[in-house]
Parts: sequence; structure tokens; C-alpha cells
Amino acid sequence: MHGLSRAPRVALRSQSSIWRLIIIRSMADYITMIHRHITDQVREALTDTPAVLVNGARQTGKSTLVQSEELGEQDRQYLTFDDPGALAAAKGDPNGFIAGLNPRVTLDEIQHVPELFPVIKAAIDRKRQPGRFLLTGSANVMLLPKLSESLAGRMEMVTVWPFSQGEMNGTRETFVDALFSKHSVVWSGKSTVVTRGGLLETVLAGGYPLAVARHNASRRNAWFQSYVMTMLQRDIRDLANISDLTAVPRLLSVVAARVGGLLNFADLSRTVGLPQSTLKRYFALLESTFLVQLLQPWSTNLGQRVIQTPKVYVNDTGLLSYLLGITVDRIKTEGTLAGAALENFVYMELRKQASWSTTKPEIFYWRTASGQEVDLVMEDRAGKLAGIEVKASATLSGNDVRGLQALATAAGKKWVRGIVLYTGTEVIPFANNLHGVPITHIWAG
Repeated sequence: MHGLSRAPRVALRSQSSIWRLIIIRSMADYITMIHRHITDQVREALTDTPAVLVNGARQTGKSTLVQSEELGEQDRQYLTFDDPGALAAAKGDPNGFIAGLNPRVTLDEIQHVPELFPVIKAAIDRKRQPGRFLLTGSANVMLLPKLSESLAGRMEMVTVWPFSQGEMNGTRETFVDALFSKHSVVWSGKSTVVTRGGLLETVLAGGYPLAVARHNASRRNAWFQSYVMTMLQRDIRDLANISDLTAVPRLLSVVAARVGGLLNFADLSRTVGLPQSTLKRYFALLESTFLVQLLQPWSTNLGQRVIQTPKVYVNDTGLLSYLLGITVDRIKTEGTLAGAALENFVYMELRKQASWSTTKPEIFYWRTASGQEVDLVMEDRAGKLAGIEVKASATLSGNDVRGLQALATAAGKKWVRGIVLYTGTEVIPFANNLHGVPITHIWAG
């Protein structure tokens, strides 16, 4: 394990002697220093798929990725629809715009011009050439039926999340694949000792490239304030006609206060003061712009009643800390905040890893009507299961693995192993395939 030595972040925050000679000329330089683990998947998709859509929330590094030298696509024509001229041309004559493009083109922020999707479909049907269109978007087209139908079978989608811890540390995380190893896993590493306060600082910083490049929490909060307003003025307003723009950030803050909890629209409606029909429409906008993530329950035909309501999370714990006004000092004294933030952090780190892992598991949670529960359940394509519990405490007891033991019994032969991630420093074996593991092991190399 390479530990928490965040080279670019240290250079900006502490000016340590090791990094004093490194001069980061701009925020763009900082972002391009970081290798994105999803790059190989994008490159491979371009070799056999006519259209590749790199999507994700704004400011997660999509534009940087599609223009990076690592991708090897420097010969492509590049146009962004954040440019008013390109946007006007595409909207004014979609057919003429596509006809006038180079044979290989990158179209950035394509959600601004949904009219292009059927035209791109027709162009692909006329000439099915791999890698012809490289697209980026800040809206999830899978949640926009008319757009997703246009390129079904012609387009591969890759999601870019905020930086993972491994990306910032220069390591390729293998934790997810290790969970499903057929062999015994030795949960050990060479990480430096990290204090609980240091871990919480890591959690609250999140992974948005331009936010983590800032030197302290107050400057990150200023960035997030501008970010939320930009989302309202650009992507959310473009996707829907919203009469009360202040209701959307209010809803996002209320959702943030409920991370890790079951999604309850009736409760949200009362709290935000919106009719459920309007609230569900606004919530769908937060989901389609990747700001809010839903975690579905895992279930199987086990003859028991399993709760079917999804849990809700925010896409980044830096954004979460801004929305809730969380600081390290505050989170140390409010245990519920620490638990929720850590669970959100772990879920998003594992979701990022799952996207580039060999296993590529789906992620769920497990909770029964009788009160048995596991925070995260990962299921691979063969139906094998691994369970993850997240604890904010620095010590563990036998009570902390009871949910995992219950899930193992329910899963039967599908069960592989269970892990309790916690803020301590030692690996604790509860059984051959059941361990307590420090949270920092998630981003081991």
C-alpha cells in the first residue's frame, strides 16, 4: 500500500521540502498530472464501438480525459458545446453540423444539443466506423429515454467520477478485485500510520479535481458554492423548465442530510415544502446530473421479506461536507455525521473502483424487515457476493460482524467474504473469510 502521500495535494497545502521544487502553473496542470484509471477502458472502446460517451458530473475531468495524450486521440477534431458558436451551429442545423465534421470528432458536453443524437445515429448507420464519435456529457442519458434509445447498440458509455484516492496517490486500487479472489487474501500493507483526524480530512476533501487542488477547506467551500450555482444555471436549467431554482439546491442539501438512509419522498416533500410530483421531478434532475446516487437493495428468493426502498448518497464527500457545513472538529464530536460521511465515502470509492476493476461487480445494500443489515453488498457477474460494513469507530467487537454473518447465511454458496472497514490501524480476523480492515486499505496498490 502506498498510503496517503497525496503528492499534488501536499505540494499545494504544506509546501513540504520534497515538493518545494514542483511548480504547478495552473489548476489544469494539476489535473493533467493525475492518471485516470478509466482511460484504458475508453481507449479500448474506441477500437470497436462507433460512439463512446464519457459522462459524469461537471468538473470531474471528462474534457481533460478526452483530450489527454494518454488516450492517443490527438488527431481528432474537438468541439465543445460550452462554446456559444458551436452550440448555435449544432442547434440551427443538426444535419449540416454533423455532415461538416471531420471523420473522427470529439463533441464535448453534448447534453446541450439533444437534437444531435438521432443525427449521429443516422451517420453511424450509414458508416459504422469504430471510434468515429467521442462524446462527453454531464447528464446521464440512461435516465433520458429519448436520448438513450437513439444510440442503443451503437454507443458505449463510460462514467468519470471525481478522483479516487488511488488516482491521487498514484496507485491502481485492487481492493474490489481482492474481495472476489478465490484464494485467501492477506489484508496487510505498508501504509503509513494515519490518524483518525487525518482520515477525516481526506474524507471531507472529496475528489473533485479543482476542489482538492485548493489549499484549505474554506477555499474548497467557495469552489463548491460556485459549482452548485453553475450546475443550476447550465445543466439543470437546460434539462428542465424549473420555476424555482432555489428549490433544487435546497433539496440537494436535505438529501445530503439523509445520506445512507432510505429514500422517503413523503418526508422529503414535507421538509422541502414541495408537492411530491414536483419533488420527484427535481430529484430526477439531481440524479441525471450525477449529483445524487441511489443504492438499490440486494434480494434473492430466500423466502424472506426484504425492504425494497433504495438508499441515497451524494456523489462526493467534498460536496457533502460543503452542503452540510461539516468540519473535522464538528465530525469528531457528532458520531452520526462521521458514520454517514464515511459510509458515503466508502460507497463512492468502491463504485469508482468497480468501474475499472476486472470483476466489475454491481453494488447493493441488504436490510431485512427483522433488522438484519449490511451497508454494501457487491455481486459479481457469476452471482458471488462480498459484504462491506463501514464503522466510524477505531475499535471493533463481535457485534460489528453480525450483519455480515447473517448475510453469509442467507447467501449460502454465493458468499465469498465479508469486510468491516473501520478507522483503526490493525487487521482483525473474525473468521477465515471475515475481517476487520482499516479504511485506508481500500486504496492499496
